Amino acid sequence: MITIKPKKGDLLIAEPSIIGDLSFNRSVILLADYNSMGSIGFILNKPLDYTLHDLIPETKANFKVFNGGPVEQDNLYFIHQVPDLIPDSIEISLGIFWGGNFEVVLQLLEEDKLSSSDIRFFLGYSGWDPQQLENELLSNSWIVTKNIYKKELMEKCCDSFWKEKMLELGGNYLLWSNAPEDPSYN
Repeated sequence: MITIKPKKGDLLIAEPSIIGDLSFNRSVILLADYNSMGSIGFILNKPLDYTLHDLIPETKANFKVFNGGPVEQDNLYFIHQVPDLIPDSIEISLGIFWGGNFEVVLQLLEEDKLSSSDIRFFLGYSGWDPQQLENELLSNSWIVTKNIYKKELMEKCCDSFWKEKMLELGGNYLLWSNAPEDPSYN
């Protein structure tokens, strides 16, 4: 187990031991908030079969929508790196922001002033009650790493992000980087 104490802006990498967990298997999560009241994050590497236009037909934006986690999957959330354009944003860390005025976001999309490297949309989020994440860390469900990508994180995240993180961790994790998602397929 390789871990550090989590803080807002860190990444949670799903340990291979949580195989079978449909929500979190092979997930990389950005911690948007971490405090004594609990934790909130967004899964970065699980695109859905929806675009923003599918969910909000009034917009012409065909940005991918990602599965942010199992909580409130009927709500749309977003992270971005353009706080100067989106008022009421909350800084996560390292130039990445969460939320803001959604009406302004829709207007910026209409005017083609946002690119997919500026903003990412999620259905739902990942949430933990107080001490829940700490307990999951103790049971080796997650590896906590620093966000070494900073603002480039938005462009870095893709389907293969978990595998890349396993390769970076090295050691016993190298084996898992090429293992099938469902080990019964071996």
